[in-house]
Amino acid sequence: MEQVVQRGRPREFDTDEALASALRVFWAKGYDGASLTDLTEAMGITRPSLYAAFGNKEALFKRALDLYQEEKLAYVESALEAPTARGVAERMLTGTIDNITSECRGCLGVIATVSCSNQDSPIRDDVQARVQSARCAIDERMQRAIDEGDFTIPVEAEAMTRYLLALLQGISVQAGSGASRDELERVAEAALTIWPGR
Repeated sequence: MEQVVQRGRPREFDTDEALASALRVFWAKGYDGASLTDLTEAMGITRPSLYAAFGNKEALFKRALDLYQEEKLAYVESALEAPTARGVAERMLTGTIDNITSECRGCLGVIATVSCSNQDSPIRDDVQARVQSARCAIDERMQRAIDEGDFTIPVEAEAMTRYLLALLQGISVQAGSGASRDELERVAEAALTIWPGR
């Protein structure tokens, strides 16, 4: 039987744990604010190991965003399955508050979007594509709610999507600025009280 010869030394670290550590650094500092030293120290690896396992900082950030979407934004899919648009908003608000008051304050998506205001940012296109994909999914759900007579006043799907996203982003920014969970929940309750639908 032919033996497979491995080149180089085997990895001495758990890539999943290292990626989770990188995610926490990006979540706390954003893409631009996270230095390679911050990342390697948190991940417990050297720069050559980071490059060998993940590629460059940009590739690492994209993998961290994938992990964030899988683990931290799983509530979005459930929210879009709510029976009414108000239910969608309620689940999105609750999921966002749970997420942004957990390990790190604020939302990595908001942090990344703000970082991408720079036209030369290497992550700009990727982040914008992710944001657009989420916006389209919410847009489609709001249109379905309109078609099903969910709203008590005439509304446009895109406007309701932007309104909901503005609420979620505003809550995330407030969390990053130190607002307590109780304060954020009161904002969500106020938004649901005036939501224009059943």
